Formats: sequence, C-alpha cells, structure tokens
Amino acid sequence: MDIAIMIEGQDGLNWPRWQRIARAAEELGFAGLYRSDHFTNAGPPDLDSLELWLSLTWLASHTTRIEFGPLVTPFSFRHPAFTARIAAQLDDLSGGRLTLGVGAGWQEREHTAFGFDLLDVAARMERFQEGLEVMSRLLRSDAPVSWQGRYYRLHEAVLLPRPQRPGGPPILIGGNGPRRTLPLAAAYADEWNAVLIPASHFSQLNATLDGLLAEQGRPANAVRRSLMTGIFFGHDQAALDARLQGRDPASLRQRGILVGAASAVQEQLAALAQAGVQRVMLQWLALDDLAGLEALAKAVLV
Repeated sequence: MDIAIMIEGQDGLNWPRWQRIARAAEELGFAGLYRSDHFTNAGPPDLDSLELWLSLTWLASHTTRIEFGPLVTPFSFRHPAFTARIAAQLDDLSGGRLTLGVGAGWQEREHTAFGFDLLDVAARMERFQEGLEVMSRLLRSDAPVSWQGRYYRLHEAVLLPRPQRPGGPPILIGGNGPRRTLPLAAAYADEWNAVLIPASHFSQLNATLDGLLAEQGRPANAVRRSLMTGIFFGHDQAALDARLQGRDPASLRQRGILVGAASAVQEQLAALAQAGVQRVMLQWLALDDLAGLEALAKAVLV
C-alpha cells in the first residue's frame, strides 16, 4: 500500500508553506501529495487559501517524483472542459504524475460567498455526471466531440495538444455513497477514493464497487482503490497527547482516523491494506510541523 499526504488548501495555505510541504513530501519519500480545492472553510475564520491549479503547477515544476492532484475539485467552480484542459496540460508538464480528482461540490458557505451555484443534491449529482461525461470524452477522444446535456454541451470540440498519456490523467472520484458515488466511479473512474471510514466499512464498499464494475463490463483492477483519512500521530506518548488535546483515541479510531505512535499506526495501516486500500492519503493538518511529518515518514515508510 502506498502512503501519501493530503492537506487542506483553505487552512492557511500560502506559498512558503506549500513550497516547504511539497519539498518535504518529495524528499521524505511519500508517494504523493494531494490537496483540497476550497476558497474557505465551512465556518469562520477565513484563512489563506492558494488557488488549486496554480499551486499544483508550481509542484509539477519543482518536484520530479511524487504524484499529486486535487482531492477533489468540484465542477461547480469550473466548467468540465476547462478542468480537462488544465489537467491534461499539467499532467504533461509533470511527466504523467497528476491524478484528476473531481467532485460535485458540497460546501454551501463558499458557494454563497463567491456566487457559485451549488444546486440541490439531485441536480448537483446530475450536473456532476454530465461533467464526467464531458471531461472523459474530451480527454479520451482524438476526434472532435459533440454532446448535449442539460448543463453542458459540446460541438465538434477537441483538446489540443492531445494528452501525452493516452486518455489523459487518471480520473479519481471521491466519496462513500453506494447509491450515487460508487455507480459513477464504476462507470467513469480510474480510481475510487473513500473518505474517513474504518477498514471494515471500506471493505464493504470495496466489494460493492467490484459488483458495479462487473455490471459495467469492467474488470475489478480497472479502478484503483484509495482512502483519505485523518491521523493523530506522535513519535512518543507526550507528542501524541499534545496532538490529541483531550480527544478520545477510541472514538477517533471508530471513525476511521489513525491514532497512535509508530507501532499503533503501522497496525492500523496494515488493516487498511488488508481491506483493499492500495493508496492511503493521510490528512496532515499541521502545515508548519515538518518535524512531525519527518517523524511520520520514518515510522510508516518502510
């Protein structure tokens, strides 16, 4: 199982912090670095927030090894044709290291503040499916594409230059919903990313996805399985207690969050691998704690 880092881009991310974290992730040996795409958080205070694609372009130009991408970018912010065009060219710039994580959008506060239409859940998911159709057609078709939906339309559209990777960067769909999200992952995704669930729940959804892929006529190995989850790690008990700040470790673990020093975290990672997780993205919220990130790397990267 690969181990990557995920950060929240709206939690005070600025250029110095992003540059330090990206270099550290590369040098410490993590498989990848992923970030959210938000203007701000669901509640105040508002903090620094780097624009997603600008930050990833810097990363592509200043690293050579780590994979990266959004977890996830919503179609409510950008037309899917624009997202596909940016992603294909950024993937080329990086030498094929981008994973294109996309979503429907969910956070009401930022959509209201900046004037984006979030829509109700049913319409939002309909728009998301249309966006996936538009994006996948543009990335995967060398011929001009014409297509008509309720929210998007194409008329003899073609992305040039064509992506260097056939079909463009792999498409990641994130979420745990068995009724809407998993069927879309089975139809469109190259990677499914579950969010903040324990190993037992992941195993159940993983089996559900296998069945949905079979219905689509796709093999189970057509879609990589990953998980984004939180972590409270300390190199010793004192450091761990400082991280927890009174939170109950057992309750956190029940929610799928990793808690402990090296041996405990290793055991929890092994359980995720046994459940079918092929890559785990560990949510690192302490943007300035590079010493803690280095200690984590020494504990889990073997």
